Amino acid sequence: MGGNEKKKESGGGKEGKTVTSADMAKGAAGANLSARERERKKRNKIILLIAEVFLLLIMVFVLYGVVQGGKVGKHDMKEEDIVINPEVKEREETTKMKGYWNIALFGVDSTTGALAKNTRSDTIMVASINQDTGECKLVSVYRDTYLNLSNDSYNKCNAAYAKGGPEMAISMLNMNLDMNITDFVTVGFAGLADTIDALGGVMIEVDEAEIHHLNSYQYTMAQDLKREYKEVTQTGYQRLTGLQATAYCRIRYTAGDDFKRTERQREVLMAVADEAKKASPATLNEIANKVFNEVYTSLDLTEIAELLGNIGNYNIVGQAGFPKEEYRTTGTIGAKGSCVIPVDLKENVEWLHKFLFDENYTASSDVQAYSGKIKEDTSSYLK
Repeated sequence: MGGNEKKKESGGGKEGKTVTSADMAKGAAGANLSARERERKKRNKIILLIAEVFLLLIMVFVLYGVVQGGKVGKHDMKEEDIVINPEVKEREETTKMKGYWNIALFGVDSTTGALAKNTRSDTIMVASINQDTGECKLVSVYRDTYLNLSNDSYNKCNAAYAKGGPEMAISMLNMNLDMNITDFVTVGFAGLADTIDALGGVMIEVDEAEIHHLNSYQYTMAQDLKREYKEVTQTGYQRLTGLQATAYCRIRYTAGDDFKRTERQREVLMAVADEAKKASPATLNEIANKVFNEVYTSLDLTEIAELLGNIGNYNIVGQAGFPKEEYRTTGTIGAKGSCVIPVDLKENVEWLHKFLFDENYTASSDVQAYSGKIKEDTSSYLK
């Protein structure tokens, strides 16, 4: 997966070169820079690998579920139920968005299989696929981002799914991001516990600050799922059960808050990928049968089969978080609580389109209006 192979350093000719002290100093600085660059590339490669595994697993799970006879919830969305900003519709054929298939990926905060609505979207991602090249970019929208929920009320964006299901959540993304999304895949994270248990657990590093919250989350989940649980009693690198690892993913009340939680989620996904590589076909089949009823999607069998038929042509070439770090802050917005605030939604959206579609983009008048409203709502809380 990916093409982030390290480039060999060029050392010049082997004969007839006089090395001065200045050259040596310059070379040492270059070596240090190269080491940092290699570490950065290594980290980016790991993140991309996790994203690829996550995306591929969703696609395979959905296809298998449909083939097996309806274990997956197929949702027929009506075009009129999805809001796309008028200027985006007008520009679709003239901007670089043409030729891209944009899909919303939701991971919902549900232990009871509620995938249609009445549950907040714990994970919100946009997958943008260039249908000519197969290149894919992934953007995570932070769940606590203060946005227009698509009904001109403003709150944490994960509330949109709870209030109006995928239609409202997709409309929220389209309106605030100037996107044209019409397809989605939703996965209930409760199935993650069964997946990890079927793999025999995963190896995770747990620190002292995390143990209390981990046990608290798994206690609540165990009650909801009516199953037993085992407390984590020590720190260090250890094998966690499915319930323990899923609870670990949900921790957000330590240093780093929600941003740190997303790191934990990536850590667990990487551990799952490591274990899955060693699993037998029988084990993978057991996992499939346990988790496929945790998927809900607008895609039909033909579309999924086409995706999987060309899976070898897809390559995830970039990932990012929205709002962009330079254009965001955090603050407590009255009764709405702690939010991630896009200090300038217009700047964020123009950056997003540059990242996804490599175009110099001017945000729509709708986005500019939402940007002004967000500033108006949040400015007094940020002084």
